Amino acid sequence: MIELFSYPFMQRALLAALLTGIIAPAIGTYIVQRRLSLLGDGLGHVAIAGVGLALLTGRAPIPVAVIVCVLGAVVVELLRQRGKATGDVGLAILFYGGLAAGVLMSGIAGQGAGALSQYLFGSLTTVSTGDLMLVAALGVLVLIPTIGLAPQLFAVSSDEEFARTQGLRTGAYNLLIVILAAITVALAMRTVGLLLVSALMVVPVAAAQNLVRGFYAGLIAAIAVGVTVSVGGAVGSFYADAAPGALIVVLAIGVFALSWPISVLVGRRRNLAPVLPEPLDDGELGTPHVVTEGHPHRHHPGCGHKVVQHGDHTDFLHEGHRHAAHADHYDEH
Repeated sequence: MIELFSYPFMQRALLAALLTGIIAPAIGTYIVQRRLSLLGDGLGHVAIAGVGLALLTGRAPIPVAVIVCVLGAVVVELLRQRGKATGDVGLAILFYGGLAAGVLMSGIAGQGAGALSQYLFGSLTTVSTGDLMLVAALGVLVLIPTIGLAPQLFAVSSDEEFARTQGLRTGAYNLLIVILAAITVALAMRTVGLLLVSALMVVPVAAAQNLVRGFYAGLIAAIAVGVTVSVGGAVGSFYADAAPGALIVVLAIGVFALSWPISVLVGRRRNLAPVLPEPLDDGELGTPHVVTEGHPHRHHPGCGHKVVQHGDHTDFLHEGHRHAAHADHYDEH
C-alpha cells in the first residue's frame, strides 16, 4: 500500500477520486430527489460535444466541456420551465445531439471517435496537476451552494409547488441545481468517465437512502459511500490493472446491493419499537386531517423536528402530531 503513494500519478489519481466521490453524490442527492436520475447521462452526452469542440479548437477539454455542458443544461431547464419541452424530450436532445456533435467534431479534427474514449470511460491515472487544480477549484464552487443552500434546494427538489408558496424562487434554484450537476459531470469525465458519471451521482444516494433516514443523514451517508467507492476503485485498479472508472461504479453497485438486506434488518428492528400509527386519509375510518392553528414555526430540513417520509411528501413530527405542508399552511394528523 505504501508503494502506491510513491507514484506521483497515483497521488493525483487518488486526490481526483476523492474529490469526485464527494462532489458527485452531494449534487446527486438533489437530482434523485427531483426524480431526474438520468439527468447525469444526458449532461454527459452534452459534455462529449464540449470535448469534441476542445479537440477541434486545440484547447483544454475540461474547461470547454464545463462551459458547453452548463449551456446545454441551462437551455433544457429553461425550456422545461416554460413548458416548451418535457423532461423526457429535453433529455433526448441532450443524449443524441451532444453525442452526435462530439463525434462529428472529433472526426473533423482528424482524431476520430477513438480520441473520445478516455473521456467516455475515464482515465484516472492520466490526470495532470493542472486538471487536479481545476477539479479542486470547481469542486469547491459546487460544494458551497450544495451544502450552504441545502434547505432551499431540498425544499425545491422535494415539493416545488409548496416551495413556491413559501416565497422561494423555484425557477432560480432549479436552474442552480442543473448548473451544478453540469459542472460535476464535466469534472468527473477524467475519473469515472462521461458514460458512467451518472451512476456515481445516483447509486451512492440510493444506497444511503437504504441505510439512513432524514435528508442531512442521507447526504452525509451518500458522500461517505461515494468517497469509499471512488478511492477504493482507484486503489483496486492499481493492483488489479483494471479500468478505474468501471471498477468505481461496480463497487458502488455492490454497496447498494449490500445496503438492501441491511435496510431490511434495520427496518425490522425499527418495527419492534413503538411508532406513530400511519395517518388515515379523509373518507377512511379515523380522524380526518385538520389544519393546524397558530403555527408560526416553519418546518424545513434541519429545523429540529424529526422528518418522516409519507408517500410522495415529507411529514415533520411536532408536539406528538405529524405536520404535512399543504399550500400555505400545515395539515395535522
